[in-house]
Amino acid sequence: MTGNGTAPTGGRAGASAPARVDWVDYAKGICIVMVVMMHSVLGVELASGKTGFMHVLVAFAKPFRMPDFFLISGLFLPLVIDRGWRLYLDRKVVHFAYFYVLWVTIQFAFKAPAFAAESSWAHAGFLYLESFIDPFGTLWFIYLLPMFFVVIKMTRNMPPLLIWCVAALLETSRVATGWTAIDEFCARFVYIYSGYVFADYVFALSDTARRYPAQALAALAVWALIEGSFVALGWGELRGVSLMLGLAGACAVITTGTLLAHARWLDFLRFCGEHSIVIYLAFFLPMAATRTLLLKSGLIQDVGTISLIVTIVGVFGALAIWRLALAAHLNFLFERPAALWIAPRKPAAALQPAE
Repeated sequence: MTGNGTAPTGGRAGASAPARVDWVDYAKGICIVMVVMMHSVLGVELASGKTGFMHVLVAFAKPFRMPDFFLISGLFLPLVIDRGWRLYLDRKVVHFAYFYVLWVTIQFAFKAPAFAAESSWAHAGFLYLESFIDPFGTLWFIYLLPMFFVVIKMTRNMPPLLIWCVAALLETSRVATGWTAIDEFCARFVYIYSGYVFADYVFALSDTARRYPAQALAALAVWALIEGSFVALGWGELRGVSLMLGLAGACAVITTGTLLAHARWLDFLRFCGEHSIVIYLAFFLPMAATRTLLLKSGLIQDVGTISLIVTIVGVFGALAIWRLALAAHLNFLFERPAALWIAPRKPAAALQPAE
């Protein structure tokens, strides 16, 4: 979601001539669909008080759904980590801060009446202001990314193994302060740092999967069996195990993305990956509206089916909002206005935050 899907020719992180990496878009597409699925399924089940068949998929993906997103977010940092602070902060901090401020305001515009009905408008206003200290709702990912990027740049001259071990310790410590920013930082930093420091190995994994697809499929089958067993036994949240499953699952998604790109199957996943930030920002509205409509109408009784429909509408509804915004010349919803760039920008760089 954060990368621009580009890497040097040949797929390695250390070369010079950038070219789009197809498997990155597929992997991001898988990730963003899993994120929308999780919010859709859990939202439907909470509202209905029942669970459906989609719950199994959400549980299976839980150990690696966000770790993979963060790991991919760190893959292209070696290409930009040594840039000057002004350019780096523009691309890695201001970019995401703009989208966070804009979309947290949009989300509150829809949710404030419900908050006010539960307490008061003053309290709703307090919650809005609090969202700038602690991230609100689904937007916590975008809130945390700039923090991760700054920390990685500040520590780039320190021993990578030391930083990685500290990050792994934070993940296994199960920090629970009640503040999303702190807790998620501790739980997720190891994954984005792994993407950064082990980028060459990740690209090598993809190259190997592309060369030996049959063996890669066999490895994925073994991984799925082990992953499913750990989840079914309730071991996915154990200290150390969660880190292992997160990294293994990230490698599995990357392998899957590579195989899909090699076979050129499920191209819509690639498209979703290319526009993952669009989906991430806008899916909440079609998701919530469809969930409310289906549950109140009673047209469909099966919770699993409702969850599936809500997931599909969430993904494609977000893309539809994006297309409508462009048609209505509301580009600022998904593109940072030129006036808010603090460093020179390249043409058509609007939604390419990893450049």
